[in-house]
Amino acid sequence: MFDWLRRRPDAASRAPRANEELFDEEFQRRLEYLAIVSRKVYAGRMRAERRSKKTGAGIEFADHREYVAGDDFRYLDWNVYQRTGRLLVRLFEEEEDLSVYVLVDTSRSMGMGAPSKLHYAKKIAAALAYIALANLDRVSVLSFAEQMSGRLAPTRGKNRIFKVFDFLAPLEADGETDLRTALRTFAAQNKRRGVAILISDLYDPRGYEDGINQLRYAKFEPYVLQLFDPAEADPPLHGDVRLVDEETGEHRDVTITPRVLERYREAHRRYRAQVAEFCGQKQVAYHSLSTAVPFDDAVLQVLRAGGLVR
Repeated sequence: MFDWLRRRPDAASRAPRANEELFDEEFQRRLEYLAIVSRKVYAGRMRAERRSKKTGAGIEFADHREYVAGDDFRYLDWNVYQRTGRLLVRLFEEEEDLSVYVLVDTSRSMGMGAPSKLHYAKKIAAALAYIALANLDRVSVLSFAEQMSGRLAPTRGKNRIFKVFDFLAPLEADGETDLRTALRTFAAQNKRRGVAILISDLYDPRGYEDGINQLRYAKFEPYVLQLFDPAEADPPLHGDVRLVDEETGEHRDVTITPRVLERYREAHRRYRAQVAEFCGQKQVAYHSLSTAVPFDDAVLQVLRAGGLVR
């Protein structure tokens, strides 16, 4: 029997030996490129420029109100006064920074692949965090499996990317996936709403729907980034094999024939299509990514797909 799902590269070949290997100088140069390209793709429409509903001394005109004693004369609209004789104060929209939460699945199933899905997720998470930081958004990075397991407190400014590197680098794939419990805890612990980027393979035996709905019900703006390894979508298997669940240890002995393999490929495609359909119905931004796609190309695909930056 071939213990396929348990056959993974050893730790030395699968995990980065040190922070600098995962986030080296070349990686950092590519982040600068991504930040520049993202500005070109979404010139003048970055989410950091999103206006809040608050009014104050901003730069974008919002409305007028009647003058009352004590108002600053600088905000009187003299043009309106000349036309109507009414003293009206100009109100402006205030700019408000966006909170971006990057949620990284570190369950055992994320250890699949060489490099692993978790390794890929770390680089995607770092790239998206850098782009948000470079645009003065407030970024927090969190890890989870069956529960929330780690948190980098909200930070701003692109020089803070090294704190993101330090948080992401030591994360390891361990534990079972429980999206509902982990994301319900996240929603309860983070009262400041914003974009919640969920990076996961979504292999939760209880389903992904409740977890995503936890973000929706709590008034976050979810973005679901589903990762998969090419060998998961099209496994190189034949003959008698033992398939072992990475997280639960459950196993099943099967005989792989071309017909069975095709049915499996179709089931995997159908699963991703179901996630996409669910997210579409709930108006949740969604993108599916193979870990075979270079990370910088993947980030640009995500940005161009919309939902994260607009």
